[in-house]
Amino acid sequence: MVWRRTYGRTPAGLAVAGGAVLALTVACGAGGTAEGAPGNSGPGSGASADRETRYRQVLDDPHPAPADVVRAAGAPSGVARAGDGSLLLTYDVRNVEDDEGPAAFAWRIVGADGRTVAQHAEHTDAEAARVTFTGVPGGFLRVPSGESVDRVYGLDVRGHRYTVGVSDTPLRTRAGDVLLTAPEPALVHRSATRTAAPPAGLPDDAVRLALDERGTVWSLEQPLTDAPQRVVRQRAGRTLGSVAVPEPYTGGALAAGGDSAALALVRGDDTHQRVRGLLVTTDGGGTWRTLLDGGVPWKDLKSGPEALVLRTLADGRLLVGEEGGPYWITGDRAALAFHRVTTPAAFTSLTVDGTTLYGVADAPAPSYDLVEGEGLWISEDGGGTWRRSRQGG
Repeated sequence: MVWRRTYGRTPAGLAVAGGAVLALTVACGAGGTAEGAPGNSGPGSGASADRETRYRQVLDDPHPAPADVVRAAGAPSGVARAGDGSLLLTYDVRNVEDDEGPAAFAWRIVGADGRTVAQHAEHTDAEAARVTFTGVPGGFLRVPSGESVDRVYGLDVRGHRYTVGVSDTPLRTRAGDVLLTAPEPALVHRSATRTAAPPAGLPDDAVRLALDERGTVWSLEQPLTDAPQRVVRQRAGRTLGSVAVPEPYTGGALAAGGDSAALALVRGDDTHQRVRGLLVTTDGGGTWRTLLDGGVPWKDLKSGPEALVLRTLADGRLLVGEEGGPYWITGDRAALAFHRVTTPAAFTSLTVDGTTLYGVADAPAPSYDLVEGEGLWISEDGGGTWRRSRQGG
């Protein structure tokens, strides 16, 4: 692995869409596209041919420059936000014609003012697991893939790497802890000590986990008997309560935050399962509602439970959808009435941090050409308006 890190502003010759944030705020209309959103060169154009050349050069370069990887990728593959508002964006460049061969990866930390603080790139292999990060109060954590917990490390908001200790001793969760991986292994990170450990008191048959800002662990318990599945909530290793998953459903994706928690309700056999609603609490688990409508056309969802996007916002609102869209969001925590999120481009992913939405428009598979509106889009009003990030500079 070759490390190449740049601090401060990116040199002008390597700048990729330089500046902070494009001075364009897009109010989305009913059609789901942004008026005035910039287009991209289509296949066969001179610009497209130049992009293919640069793309191949990045793949073949044993020591790629971060800005070159960002330019070739076009859009980030992941977004993480630290406590101070800094973003860490990850970029992957993969072989277009083959799923094997050389690849390139980069990360870029963008400060709250929109300027690049630090960046790093490396030559890698297409078969290598994708590198992902999650945000923590003081920076970012490298999320381990599979059971490889030895690859956990941290980056502060200046891009300096630090060691994260991994312990087998269960951790009694508290406010500010962050769920790093789940369910196997299940690891909770504590920023004050820069350590990660399994949460204390976790049921042996827990198959899904969520951790809210108060340190409450929510888990889906799947007994080996005929007993119904249950959503269990715990804090500091102590069980606070539980609720049974209503028949005839089983549990799917689980999310929690802002005094809300939601579990996807799944129906069907092992060969054909579909999400048909949500089991929801908006008062910290005191009361639960089975939501089979609420404005989401559940029966029209095309993919199975594994493609469901389910997130909670810091104010308790819910976001639900499918990978690649469409998406729906609640207007407030109490009403649980969803409306469709209008996006300025076709998003391949949409995630949440706090009450901010981050949407990525990208080709669904490696491509030399950019898609319409390619890049990172940000909304701070639940999808009412979007601004296009220049991804540092």
